[in-house]
Amino acid sequence: MRRLVSETRLHPADLILPIFVKEGAEPRALNSMPGIMQHTTESVRAAVNEAADLGLGGVMLFGVPDAKDAIGSGATDPDGILNQATRVVVAEVGDALVVQTDLCLDEFTDHGHCGVLDADGRVDNDATLLRYRDMAVAQASAGSELLGLSGMMDGQVAAVRDELDAHGFQNTAILAYTAKYASAFYGPFREAVGSTLRGDRKTYQQDPANRREGMRETLLDLEEGADIVMVKPAMSYLDVLADVAAMSPVPVWAYQVSGEYAMIEAASANGWIDRERAILESVTGIRRAGADAVLTYYAPEIARTLREQQ
Repeated sequence: MRRLVSETRLHPADLILPIFVKEGAEPRALNSMPGIMQHTTESVRAAVNEAADLGLGGVMLFGVPDAKDAIGSGATDPDGILNQATRVVVAEVGDALVVQTDLCLDEFTDHGHCGVLDADGRVDNDATLLRYRDMAVAQASAGSELLGLSGMMDGQVAAVRDELDAHGFQNTAILAYTAKYASAFYGPFREAVGSTLRGDRKTYQQDPANRREGMRETLLDLEEGADIVMVKPAMSYLDVLADVAAMSPVPVWAYQVSGEYAMIEAASANGWIDRERAILESVTGIRRAGADAVLTYYAPEIARTLREQQ
């Protein structure tokens, strides 16, 4: 009876798995995210094939380069790690999963910010948009079907859409991280991408105290042509997610971020919570608040659990 009257259901096709791919010959386990790896271009093959076999909706790829510089040159290098990984993953599972790529400079810059810096050390919004344009073409050329614009620069959706269309990539979709907050819950992600961040990102990510601002950012991204909009993080911003879902004419996604994953893992390791129930409840709550799909590191585990329950 509970199953019959359930208002919110989880399905593997509504889950997207974030995957980190680093340069080098050996994969590496992440200390702050138990069970999560930095993959290589070889080990990622098995991970994405499993994702396809489980019926996940897609994978979101993040690159972890060896070398970084002030403008994030590796992000636009056709042979850079993210573009290499994209070609590998598309060749493996491009007919079974939506292969997505993170379009942001933070993994590739030596200062760790999401954009290039001006002479005073501040993020230069317009100069960064030029880099995003080049990144978009590089990622689409590598085979990415959906670009995840996570940098939170003003005008990034319009700039990327314009550049993609000019280069014949009209069918490459844009996911706008439209309400992305300057959150404490990104901590483990910094290890995952080898972040070298100096300072913080409060000048271009949103204030956690602001709810209406999330709606304003969403309206701007929709006006610029976003195909999907995202709220990040998910669990601490369910009110913002519900606001966006109530008004958006395009799909709304949410990202269960690294710190949210790490909290569940730490609490369950100490015996304080029921791990499996907490995982399912957390993602169900995100879906209930209005997310059409969820980026979560738990995607394969949830899909396996759902398969066992059938």
